[in-house]
Amino acid sequence: MKPSAFIIAAPTSDSGKSTITIGLLRALSRQGYRVQPFKCGPDYIDPKLHKNASGVDSVNLDLFMQSEESVQTLFRSYQAPSDVAVVEGVMGLFDGYDRDRGSTAHLAEVLGLPIVLVLTPKSMAYSVAPLLYGIKHFRPELNILGVIFNKVNSPKHLAYLRDAADDVGVKVLGSIPTDKTLTLPSRHLGLITDDPEALEAHANQAANLVEAHIDLTQLLADSQYQSISTISTIGSNAPKGTKKIAVARDEAFNFIYTENIRMLEQFGTITYFSPIHDSQLPECDLLYLPGGYPELYAEQLSQNSAMIQQIKAYAERQAPLIAECGGMLYLSRSLITAEEKEYPMVGLFNHSATMEGARLTIGYRQLELFGVPLKGHEFHYSHLTATDEGVANQLNATGEPVNTLLFQHGKVIATYTHLTFTAPFLSRLLEQ
Repeated sequence: MKPSAFIIAAPTSDSGKSTITIGLLRALSRQGYRVQPFKCGPDYIDPKLHKNASGVDSVNLDLFMQSEESVQTLFRSYQAPSDVAVVEGVMGLFDGYDRDRGSTAHLAEVLGLPIVLVLTPKSMAYSVAPLLYGIKHFRPELNILGVIFNKVNSPKHLAYLRDAADDVGVKVLGSIPTDKTLTLPSRHLGLITDDPEALEAHANQAANLVEAHIDLTQLLADSQYQSISTISTIGSNAPKGTKKIAVARDEAFNFIYTENIRMLEQFGTITYFSPIHDSQLPECDLLYLPGGYPELYAEQLSQNSAMIQQIKAYAERQAPLIAECGGMLYLSRSLITAEEKEYPMVGLFNHSATMEGARLTIGYRQLELFGVPLKGHEFHYSHLTATDEGVANQLNATGEPVNTLLFQHGKVIATYTHLTFTAPFLSRLLEQ
């Protein structure tokens, strides 16, 4: 079969993109298709859900943190071996970091992908006509493949919606009936990702609805994609380095970009370990403590004194260490949970981290380390108390200064920003 590829988009957030994407990935996978999931933007949670549904690592495609050329190469590299590439969009179709720059629409344009709209017509019927018309004609160069109506109340409701779509020339690809049991709990604490039974049940339920109410054969026929076979798998022939790299990965630390791991692999061999469960830090030339939810496992982390002592000893040598967001909280003097319980952490820094009075801080970031420009993304509810002085200024997506701190002790780097690793940055960090 010819490969297919499309991008799932919606007029707004909370329209059902994630559930439809999960349903498609699971349905296509169990029908024997080789699927490759992608996520537009910097989100960590959706790629985890994608992997659970498909069994395949999902890849972030981000037009702020990566150039258009890099995104094209990245997409084609991972898409090439697959039968179907499914890209989940972010927020509303045209919502970007600067007008529509970095939006789902921008990504669809850069990759030449058709767009499958997901529209939840709550308290709407024929009024979806001008909404669909506006989306179709706002950027007429985009290929709107069709629409999937989500949470449709009845056959009569669907009839009104079909009339509206037909009248503005938008194909109806399917409709998912209202099912109040098909829900993903709030993701800001990440609890759903720690319940494998709930994930399995949700993926199978979503897939059953997708198979029953969407013509998958027609969808794949309509979204055939001309892959470029001359592009080989990224990094497949690149020489491997000799460094030993230890990466924390467990319940508390798991916000890890697929491409950051690929980049680290170019410099050496990765050993994964658990700050919760393991008593021995692997021998390493670089230690990576990614983000996650240490606040949910603060007691377990604090009780593993053997690991805490080894990580502190490593960091006090000012050896190469990257600690992002949750990883930075782990290096703090203590961590105060939302229940106002305080637990001692590694104690490399004098400040404490607290979930008390939690407020969301979010946005793209730009900074420079070792003379190398870097980009990343900040997303957290915690804040620091009695902080050490930061050593680098960070900017937002439009170049305005922000108060996101970065701490550095020799080659120990700690910040709330989740970084996109680059070869020049890692080379400088690992220099003798």
